[in-house]
Amino acid sequence: MRPLLGLILLFAAALAQAETIAGRVVVVIDGDTVLFRPDSYGAASRAFLKVRLVDIDAPEADQAHGDVATDALESLTLKRHGSLEIVATDVYGRKLGRLAVDALAVNAELVRAGHAWASSRDRRVRALEREARRARRGLWQDQDAVAPWAWRRARAASASR
Repeated sequence: MRPLLGLILLFAAALAQAETIAGRVVVVIDGDTVLFRPDSYGAASRAFLKVRLVDIDAPEADQAHGDVATDALESLTLKRHGSLEIVATDVYGRKLGRLAVDALAVNAELVRAGHAWASSRDRRVRALEREARRARRGLWQDQDAVAPWAWRRARAASASR
């Protein structure tokens, strides 16, 4: 019974940390990172949050398919009003979150359209990746598509030589 209680408390704490805010995407940095200006900051404010979309990993900007992933995120979100569910802050100070625009779950849509890999254990996101692979959508048209984490590792290894 105690392990179950501990698990319930851990789950409750995780839910309590999530915060959903309304705002607008003001800049798309790459295929999984945006600058988001919350409505609470006021229309004249230049303040924003740097947000890394969770559950996904899009190709890097200078990697094959990186420009296409960035363009896809831009077409879905740039200058559009949406809601951001912040789930954590990473070691770089970026907010980690799930973005929705017009009721579209943007993170999941990028995976479904083949512009990003699923990087979580969420079965729904993994299923969307499998569907995109089978349909050969987006980056899955390339049989040699390299996962961003493998590409970053190879790049770091070659830089250290």
